[in-house]
Amino acid sequence: MPERNDVTWNTLISAYLDGHYTEYAINLFIEMQSLGVLLSPFSLSGALVACVQLEEDALGEQVHCLSLKLGLDCDVVVGTGLIDMYAKCGDVVASRRVFDQLRNKSVMCWSSMVSAYSRNDCLDEAMVMLRGMLRESNRPFNLTYNNLLSSCCCPVDLPICNEIHSLIIKEGFESDTYVVVTLLIAYSECFCSIEDFYKVCFSLTEWDQVAWNAVIAGFSNLGIGDEAVKCFSRMREAGISVDYFTFSSVITSLGTMLAIEEGTQIHGLIFKTGNDLNIYVLNSLVSMYARCDRIEEAKKVFFSMQKHDVISWNGLLSGCAYHGYTREVVEIFEKMRRSVVKPNPTTFLIVLSACSHGGLLDDGLRYFDLMVKDESLTRPKLEHYACVVDLYGRAGYLDIADSFINSMPIDPGPYVFKTLLSACQIHGNREIAERCARKLLELCPTDPASYVLLANVLSTEGNWHDAAEIRKVMMEKGATKQPGCSWI
Repeated sequence: MPERNDVTWNTLISAYLDGHYTEYAINLFIEMQSLGVLLSPFSLSGALVACVQLEEDALGEQVHCLSLKLGLDCDVVVGTGLIDMYAKCGDVVASRRVFDQLRNKSVMCWSSMVSAYSRNDCLDEAMVMLRGMLRESNRPFNLTYNNLLSSCCCPVDLPICNEIHSLIIKEGFESDTYVVVTLLIAYSECFCSIEDFYKVCFSLTEWDQVAWNAVIAGFSNLGIGDEAVKCFSRMREAGISVDYFTFSSVITSLGTMLAIEEGTQIHGLIFKTGNDLNIYVLNSLVSMYARCDRIEEAKKVFFSMQKHDVISWNGLLSGCAYHGYTREVVEIFEKMRRSVVKPNPTTFLIVLSACSHGGLLDDGLRYFDLMVKDESLTRPKLEHYACVVDLYGRAGYLDIADSFINSMPIDPGPYVFKTLLSACQIHGNREIAERCARKLLELCPTDPASYVLLANVLSTEGNWHDAAEIRKVMMEKGATKQPGCSWI
């Protein structure tokens, strides 16, 4: 072209970014600057998108400095790009700082800040931002609600999920298929009631692949595997094509149901539909076979995979641990350590728990020590410390377990003391048991498990009168134990 202006350069950069040729886009941006072409807000916005794709927050900070130099830092387009860049690089504080400095905040700016908090697991802050957005008469996009709902992933988030649902109805998005689909997933991950889940299902107006996938995944998350399988059958009868997401959800359900025959049939269908190389599908198959105690089949699928991630390893490890193959867990974990995949906190929890139940005290302590000393790994959490207490307790080293609790760098929670109290019941140690029980009663005075465990310890040692007194105190405190029942 004989003449090129900033629009020409921006268009080419945008094309490279759309094709994920990020380095070409950055080189074009640098060349554009060196040739003295006028940089517009859209030029900087494109450069910020490139920084996100490259996961280069340092480069993003340089672009931010350039925007300050050019006086474009308060531009809405640049500001929105900066908020998004910092959020995707994990620095939500910097995102908020940029947001606060913007004089004219558009709907896009507000939505980007809400999404920034959502993406970084700051759901409460995201809701505060959303309410502020509504007070300023800025109507959120459907994508804003989708991002918020994607952050609702555990039972404690259910009230927020309900609030978002109310806003969706108020703002008229209840007929938006993609909003409803995200709402279904969020409700299921928050373990809502079956009635509420069905109500949202009935609000779906278009039953396409995305809708069916959400419903199947929802039933799978809620542990209603038979309904997930029924929906899978209806989906195929309706002529809707299935994809890797469909298979992942239905296989997970079959694994939970221990329905190995149906799982094997679905495995055959996976080959037939060409989804046998998808890592998400293969991870689900590994987990399903392992849960159904078909460890050899699980290994066969696992070692046929071209690439593994941490979920692949965890699926195989948890299956072996679940069925008591402790030595297998240790061998597989050693192979994982030699691979490029780093174990995460869940991996260590599986391995430590397996070592505890299998009586491998030395191996368990060695892996915990690895977690403490290796700076590239996540620091141990409360549940990992509880596993170490269980390791010592099952081995009969109650005094060492007690000393370990006293030396913990974090506050021991009720579960840690319950673990030691259970060990006291097995091996008999009234002194430590009473000390644990006192701590437990301070932390949760109405929890019946604390009283029951202590009473059982006393009964084991033949102190029937003291055990009866503990149960009497339990009744006076109103700590009622739910009676057990059989599913048979």
